[in-house]
Order: sequence, then structure tokens, then C-alpha cells
Amino acid sequence: MAYWLLKSEPDVFSWDDMARKGKPEQWHGIRNYAARNNMRAMQLGDEGFFYHSVTGKAVMGIVTVCALAHPDSTAELKDGKIVWECVDVEAGKGLPKPVGIEAIKAEPRLEKMVLINNSRLSVQPVTPEEWALVCEMGGL
Repeated sequence: MAYWLLKSEPDVFSWDDMARKGKPEQWHGIRNYAARNNMRAMQLGDEGFFYHSVTGKAVMGIVTVCALAHPDSTAELKDGKIVWECVDVEAGKGLPKPVGIEAIKAEPRLEKMVLINNSRLSVQPVTPEEWALVCEMGGL
């Protein structure tokens, strides 16, 4: 199993929206090749942190990959094909205590986390050690 961090702006689609939905959701609208390639690498059952970006800037909950990379329904055709892909995720547990970016930056064991070193990447890998530590910080 691999671990990921997926960003969403909470005023567009929040953790509460995801949790309330009660069914899988396409993680669509990503228009960055590195983020798309990360989604292509995802496997069924992989878990990801649901991260509020821009406003709130915190890990809010956990999602599980429930459909492999497929054409993004919001993408336009380019040269007769869809270039952008997405995965489907479903809500898992919410963190009892959201883990904010300042707490992540303050933790020396997370200094190499992609979130800190490439903060603009909207879908990024998380190491098993980082995963366990952020879960612990969030009360899981």
C-alpha cells in the first residue's frame, strides 16, 4: 500500500463535503503532469490525506482510492484524446484533531515531506513514516 496527500480548496470542496457525500468521488480537475502521474501510480486501497489548501491548510481526514486512474470527466479533448486523468476516492476517517501546516513544519521528522518542499503539488506521495507520524499528530 502507498500513501498520498490530495489537496482541495475547502471553499470549493471540503472534507465535510467529502464525508457527507457517502459515496466515491472523482478527484478531478488536476491540471499538473506530476500530480496526474502520481494518480496514475495509485493502486486500489491506497490511502491519502485529505488536505485543505489555501484556507485552513490542514490535514482533515483520510480517503481511500477506490478506482484507478481514468479519464477526467472535466477535461477537454486534446488532439482527439483526454490527457488528464483522475482517480476515485471515498471518505474514510476524519482526524480527531486536524494537523495544520505549521505543526507539520515544526516537526523535524517531517522536514523532507513533499508538502513542505513542493507545497504547490496538489497530489503528492507520503512516506509510511510520515503517514504514521501525521496520523499520530491527528489523534489516530
